[in-house]
Amino acid sequence: MDDYNKKYNEWLNNPNFDEETKAELKSIEGNEEEIKDRFYKDLEFGTAGLRGVIGAGTNRMNKYTVGKATQGLANYIKKQHGEDKGVVISYDSRHMSDEFSELTALILNNNGIKTYKFESLRPVPELSFSVRELHCIAGIMITASHNPPEYNGYKVYWDDGAQIVPPTDKYIIDEVNSITDFSTIKPADKKEAEEKGLYNIVGEEVDEKFIKKLESLVLNKEDIDANQKDVKIVYTPLHGTGGKLVKRILEDLGFENLYIVPEQEKPDGDFPTVDYPNPEDPKAFKLALDLANEVDADVVLANDPDADRIGMYVRIEKGKYEAFTGNMTAMLILEYELSQKKEKGRLPKDAAVLSTIVSTNMVYPIAENYGAKVFETLTGFKWIGEKIREWEKDDSYSFMFGFEESYGCIISSHARDKDGISAVMALCEMAAFYKGQGISLYEQMQKLYEKYGFYKEKQISIVLKGADGAQEIKDKMERIRNDKITELGEFKVTEFRDYQNHIIIKSDSSQTITNLPTSNVLYFDLEDGAWCCVRPSGTEPKIKFYMGVKGENSEDASEKLEKLSEAMNRLVE
Repeated sequence: MDDYNKKYNEWLNNPNFDEETKAELKSIEGNEEEIKDRFYKDLEFGTAGLRGVIGAGTNRMNKYTVGKATQGLANYIKKQHGEDKGVVISYDSRHMSDEFSELTALILNNNGIKTYKFESLRPVPELSFSVRELHCIAGIMITASHNPPEYNGYKVYWDDGAQIVPPTDKYIIDEVNSITDFSTIKPADKKEAEEKGLYNIVGEEVDEKFIKKLESLVLNKEDIDANQKDVKIVYTPLHGTGGKLVKRILEDLGFENLYIVPEQEKPDGDFPTVDYPNPEDPKAFKLALDLANEVDADVVLANDPDADRIGMYVRIEKGKYEAFTGNMTAMLILEYELSQKKEKGRLPKDAAVLSTIVSTNMVYPIAENYGAKVFETLTGFKWIGEKIREWEKDDSYSFMFGFEESYGCIISSHARDKDGISAVMALCEMAAFYKGQGISLYEQMQKLYEKYGFYKEKQISIVLKGADGAQEIKDKMERIRNDKITELGEFKVTEFRDYQNHIIIKSDSSQTITNLPTSNVLYFDLEDGAWCCVRPSGTEPKIKFYMGVKGENSEDASEKLEKLSEAMNRLVE
């Protein structure tokens, strides 16, 4: 009998699993592929926590896998003597989010650990902010971000409000993996936990502090006051957590022409109006663009369900809107933040900007123009959070802005993860500011291209599900790693970086070492400012290919990007 069938039968016969779970498993009896997918491995508690399809089985998100993760985290917190500092817990609109967050709180309480559970759903950036605001040792966000409706997840933040990084992540993973007996995982009685002061509810008092902090980041309130009546904004939270806070903040700042997509305003874990609740997906904007055309909006904005990502369309002319990539949106914000801080004498000499290795190279000339230094991190916003913490500790640089190409950025260190709420606020402020100068956000972006160069980027993702897919991803990575590639189409490789083996190989065959943490990432520097990168997704069954070029004009950049894309497609055939 295969191992996965053994685990399947174990769950069917183990008294620790409830009848509802067993009934679900009995319903797939005889379905070999489904049994295999649910039990061929344990849902891995990785460096981003848990993420998976909701359902019964070791490779699924359910109360047992969530309980195991929580007990492992509790064991580590107790070793750090962090029980009294406590853990703050938030969740989004996904199925089982509220139940998983309640279970998480009560398991922590049963271990003598204080918890602060949000009264209702709240976004990632507020959870990140609240960890430090409440002086907690950790935070937990129940979310699967932008994944399809059948998914949920469990993200762990440490005491600085950033997602866990080495060595903390490894210590917690070891604790989780050491748990083999589900009968040892028990939730506290809620009433008893409340009486002991272990189970606490938080809500509006944290909201107020978070909102006040975000509103303090506005750079040109007078431009909002002068021009907001001429700015029309369409916004959608895509059935997630962003709506309430965005509405409150924009109304506080005086924006009168805010239109929230009514069909997508209320939280709903089915995400009934979209195939995929991701602001990277143009199809997610259909209803928002319909409304934008109706009201002749200047800007169309969307957050994903946990409101850490920001997607945007901007008006070119009446009835015509253009999608901005995550890179474009970030560069628009970066230019505004640095230029306005410099003009107001608020840009420090040690100003620094953080970018991930798969993000646009346009960040370099923009930052250089204002005397700011750029630092690269691995993919994943946790590395940006780690760098902010490092700079605060050694007082070496002043953080100004951080971003990654996957539609996430942060305009200050108030939180340590992507903040789609403050990004919405900044973009609306910018729309009013540039309206006062007689230009749109689209026209401002064209000015940046003329000033700094025509940078264009693209990402290709190949979905490979299940055990066979995981092996295929592994095989593709190893083949590319070992092929000694010297050119991609018409682009010669000038430098190859293997972040797993910490090797940099230059075109003359000389070697140096990488200076970033170990990660299964392959990066090619190419001629003429082009580049490409390959890595497996950390949260989805995908292998991802990133690429970027710099052109003499928009058409030249598009042509170069298409040629590079074709070369990358041939690479993975």
